[in-house]
Amino acid sequence: MGKYNVIDLFCGCGGLSYGFENAGFNVLLGIDNDAKALETFEKNHTGSKTICGDITNIHFDSDFKNLIGNKNIDVIIGGPPCQGMSLSGPRKFEDPRNKLYLSYIRLVEEIRPKMFVIENVPGLVTLFGGQIKDNIIKIFSEMGYSIQYRILCASDYGVPQNRKRVVFVGSRIGEFQYPKPKSEKITCKMALSDLPALESELGNDAMNYATRATNDYQKIMRKNSKYVRNHIAANHSEQVKKIISLVPDGGNYKDLPEEYVHSRNFHVAWTRFSSDKPAPTIDTGHRHHFHYKYNRVPTVRECARLQSFPDDFIFLGNKTQQFRQVGNAVPPIMAQEIAKMVIRTLDSFDEQNL
Repeated sequence: MGKYNVIDLFCGCGGLSYGFENAGFNVLLGIDNDAKALETFEKNHTGSKTICGDITNIHFDSDFKNLIGNKNIDVIIGGPPCQGMSLSGPRKFEDPRNKLYLSYIRLVEEIRPKMFVIENVPGLVTLFGGQIKDNIIKIFSEMGYSIQYRILCASDYGVPQNRKRVVFVGSRIGEFQYPKPKSEKITCKMALSDLPALESELGNDAMNYATRATNDYQKIMRKNSKYVRNHIAANHSEQVKKIISLVPDGGNYKDLPEEYVHSRNFHVAWTRFSSDKPAPTIDTGHRHHFHYKYNRVPTVRECARLQSFPDDFIFLGNKTQQFRQVGNAVPPIMAQEIAKMVIRTLDSFDEQNL
């Protein structure tokens, strides 16, 4: 058991809390309104409790205490959705459409953790000329938290994906320092080359690896796994396979013959992963990106690898639900790097107060 306790709001399948768990936290609780994502959370967070429901109606005294007992909550983490922000404008932070964000703030106020972490899309920083960001900082500062933010790219922290997210960290116990970027980038080929090709089959739910692990990233992913799970290919038409086959490694619709260029009208259409670079942002299953080598969209397991979920992290539900769980998650390896620095701040405070 770790020394510090954390709860995860808007937890989804639990990528953020899984990283915190791997860094040494006890994950006491995950809250979300997606029942299938919570099933995945429970399967992969042994001993953690969950609450499924509308967070605007969930309170510490009435809903948490009977689940977690008298345990202290040292840190609150989560990525509250911010759809309401862009709709309601800068002067309406209290707009009901922002109720999910406001619920995160309310629970921090109710619980008063030593620290909190908020993850969100980078656009939040510049929305309405930065007024939303400034409002978040103002509210938490008035609560007594020192709060800072930084836009982080997952590929700087050992994740094979160029996923950018803003991470706010609040502390009332001392200064937090963001993790330093690593020098090596993990490429798509490094992340995926040991998985079954699925060129002439759709696959099944417990497959053997195609090769031995060929690099350290694959060894980390395979550490506790004997078989490949969640690795079922899409059943593409011959026409779709033909179009994909015309796109080179790292290419996109601009590389297609004229008759196919406008078959999907947006800039990421018909994009093939680059074998020698990290992947672009993994989404929730719009499926416009293709494997760097094979003529198909990536499987759930391949998307999970690109998000840095290990192979023994199993996703439940139908494929649409699984893709959504993977795409909405915080990459666990990036989360773990953040969590290590949160622990450093907590340890420093404890040492000073012995």
